[in-house]
Amino acid sequence: MQGETYGQVAEALRAGDLDAAGLDRPHRLLLEFVATITRHAYRVTDAQVQDLREAGWTDEQIAEAAYDAALFNLFVRLADTFGIEPPPAYEPNGIPPAVL
Repeated sequence: MQGETYGQVAEALRAGDLDAAGLDRPHRLLLEFVATITRHAYRVTDAQVQDLREAGWTDEQIAEAAYDAALFNLFVRLADTFGIEPPPAYEPNGIPPAVL
């Protein structure tokens, strides 16, 4: 049931298209924050964190998002280092554009 309800959103996110995902402002800001951590963690600013607070995220939620992003990136980098690839059945259409 959730796949039907959120299928388009999931596909947009897999493609890295936040506009097509139709996210509300708080969730969009949170995913942009996570993207900043993923691509250039040193570019996270106090203003970006303040925007998250003003959008309704608590400091605990912001910290959890940062921890989750950092941990996920650790796993991805370890998998890349050791050449670990997911089985083709997990990605029948190839690697999602958001990952490339």
